[in-house]
Amino acid sequence: MKNFLGLSIAMILVGCSDDVGKVSLGLFTTKDVVINAKQDPIVTGVTCHISHVEADLDFSDPSDMSIACRQTGEISAQALAKIDRSKNGEVVFKESKSILFKSLKVRRIYDAENKTLIYLSYSTKESSGSHHHSLSTVPLYKTKAWQWALAQDVKN
Repeated sequence: MKNFLGLSIAMILVGCSDDVGKVSLGLFTTKDVVINAKQDPIVTGVTCHISHVEADLDFSDPSDMSIACRQTGEISAQALAKIDRSKNGEVVFKESKSILFKSLKVRRIYDAENKTLIYLSYSTKESSGSHHHSLSTVPLYKTKAWQWALAQDVKN
């Protein structure tokens, strides 16, 4: 019974993880490429897959990352009405990458002219002379929110 209970708890915890993949960078390194799936907390019909390097025995993970976001469910006008539509957008995900104040952030920006959601992932600390970043877009065309997006043009 104890083994069954322990196995059940372990399976529940694994189900809670947003890691969908982990690839070792080689036999003689402690670094892995980790792939996380994150659902936009407001626009729940969008899922972003973010890959980044995780260095288990280092104080700081590298800043490199990549992002790909896709429509994986309904995108509603009600959800879009709640988002920040300023040029800066809003941070939708954040993950600490070191004890030295470096984080990986994902910001959602609404491109009203092209009726597209933009997801920008970036490092908050310069590394190798660069603030590493990556970009992905989710067009609203053929979603339930398309009419909402068209109506915004009329209002402005």
